[in-house]
Amino acid sequence: MKQICKLVLSQSLILLLAGSFVSAKDLRVVGSWSSLTMFKNFEKPFWTEKLPAVLPDIKADVTSLGQVKLKGPAVLRQMDMGVFDVVHTVADYVVSDSPTLAGLDMPALAPEIDQAAKVVDAYRPVVAEALAKDFNAKLLAISPYPAQVIFCRDAISGLDDLKGKKIRASGWTTSEFVTALGATGVTLSFSEVPQSLQRGVVDCAITGSLSGYSAGWGEVTKFVYPLPVGGWDYVITAMSMKTWESFNSNEQQQIQSLIKEHLEKPAWEVTARETQEGVDCLTGGSCPH
Repeated sequence: MKQICKLVLSQSLILLLAGSFVSAKDLRVVGSWSSLTMFKNFEKPFWTEKLPAVLPDIKADVTSLGQVKLKGPAVLRQMDMGVFDVVHTVADYVVSDSPTLAGLDMPALAPEIDQAAKVVDAYRPVVAEALAKDFNAKLLAISPYPAQVIFCRDAISGLDDLKGKKIRASGWTTSEFVTALGATGVTLSFSEVPQSLQRGVVDCAITGSLSGYSAGWGEVTKFVYPLPVGGWDYVITAMSMKTWESFNSNEQQQIQSLIKEHLEKPAWEVTARETQEGVDCLTGGSCPH
């Protein structure tokens, strides 16, 4: 009888320990561009500090798009294959594999941040469905970069001056927009742009005002056109559906609540300010960065 009791206790202990190991999760996270405030102030701190403070069994190894060197939708495809658990990437980067996402950020549709927020709220269910269908991924957040403006090597006074120029577009929809203006849209990764501008591979390039300043675009261009022609270049945060379903319902609710509180909401709050700060920094105004 004692042996039976010992056996039952041993098996119970094994199951208990196994359960504790299952609940502990090491997440492989790909953040957006590591030189920008979205990554430095929100994405990395969320996974390495904010989330573990509430759910200490969750640990994260955080890298960035620049480090993994996967272009376009490849990073989400790799997540679907189990290489990563969470990906932060620009929605427009993956439109080629998920055309529905193009509707999230149409150029010049929402020039003000309040308008942009309404568009995102209305389109969020569509984005969630597209990510689930096309990448087997769970949408966790949609956050804007500063308004997308035009950096040019030579002076421009309006959109008509873009005709005939080669322009690095921030994504597919922006490329279609500049093509309609008579320019040629060029696909380049964010990290390739400064050198391409310096060498004249492109005449102009589109990105967020503060993003461009932080990445040194102002050092290789002479003019910035502050009209937000390229939308807001939304960063989508997605988790592998397999990883998402490995969490219990309480953990899922906590993750969603925490990411809204510590990543999505504050990112929206600083975007309007950073748009103007980027312009100020580029044009010799007061610059806090």
